Amino acid sequence: MKRIPAWLSLTMKMGAMVWTSSVVAEEQALNMTQGVTQISGQVYELHMLIFYICCAIALVVFGAMFYSIFRHRKSKGAVAAHFHESTKVEIIWTVIPIIILIAMAIPATKTLVAMEDTSQSDLTVKITGSQWKWHYSYFGEEVEFFSLLATSQKQIDGLEAKGAHYLLEVDNPLVLPINRKIRFLMTSDDVIHSWWVPDFAVKKDTIPGFINEAWTRIDKPGVYRGQCAELCGRAHGFMPIVVHAMEEDDYDNWLAEQKIQIAQAKEEAAAALGSALTLEELMPMGEKIYVERCAVCHQANGEGIPGAFPAIKGSPVATGDLDIHISTIVNGVAGSAMQSFSNQLTEQEIAAVLTYQRNGFDNNTGDVVQAADINAFKKQAEGKEAE
Repeated sequence: MKRIPAWLSLTMKMGAMVWTSSVVAEEQALNMTQGVTQISGQVYELHMLIFYICCAIALVVFGAMFYSIFRHRKSKGAVAAHFHESTKVEIIWTVIPIIILIAMAIPATKTLVAMEDTSQSDLTVKITGSQWKWHYSYFGEEVEFFSLLATSQKQIDGLEAKGAHYLLEVDNPLVLPINRKIRFLMTSDDVIHSWWVPDFAVKKDTIPGFINEAWTRIDKPGVYRGQCAELCGRAHGFMPIVVHAMEEDDYDNWLAEQKIQIAQAKEEAAAALGSALTLEELMPMGEKIYVERCAVCHQANGEGIPGAFPAIKGSPVATGDLDIHISTIVNGVAGSAMQSFSNQLTEQEIAAVLTYQRNGFDNNTGDVVQAADINAFKKQAEGKEAE
């Protein structure tokens, strides 16, 4: 039996590899996702159209090049031809690219125009990027919440096995209905972020002081994940996006439940103003909040990052004047990464984290801060502004 040449065997193996990769391409996510919206489908089709055009151009160009190299090689005694410019050839290689560009530009323009059409929306959601979390607000519904990374610090530190959705899970996902046009208004509290969900073909920068718009209409219920796609600082990689798309009736029920929960939370926050918790009660509550909200900058051990984020351990703020410490957390610090937590935490939660910072990390001030203290500070600040 005649032996197969080595070059032919290698070619056959490479062909088999290409075929195999095409079969499992969907599983390996080698290609752009087709998504679950009409726009994402259009983007995918546009991508494939231009890809095939590029493949055809490559086939023609490289085919002609390899044919010429093989057909006119030196061993065949080929002699280089001598010729000058040809008006006909120049017209051909100018007209053909123009036709190709027009063929690509027409569908691309239609898709881009459709992506920017936010009119006649059924629901408007404001998305605010904030180091390093997302804030969602449903217009006209009085429902808003922050969405934070839910992956445990132990997984991040390699002390626990990483979960199926490592760094792509949050405590409060954005909940949206299917079959409704949803308009997004996007901005930022601090630096430029970018809200990106591949399954929706939505990727839009959130810029401080500006409002960008985008929209989607989800076709299938499910959980869809994305990330911040703009380098925004130390915890850029810890700013995931999770969207839970529901059937319309399920979404309406969820929205009603959220309104009830918000009303109950307000009642609990008001009741907390009249209660006084002990140091033993406040410390574990404050530690939990610190780990979720503060450790990303100031570190779990309270030692911060020199030159970037100040330490809590031995800090003149955490061990000094209480009003200055309250102001730092309630109002933030202008010109720094320290943001205001006035609308992110309740008075009870702020009191707990203050108590933890002033007594943890060997600070041991003995101060016990109550929700009433935070409320009094806010009232005093409002009075000064009114004057």
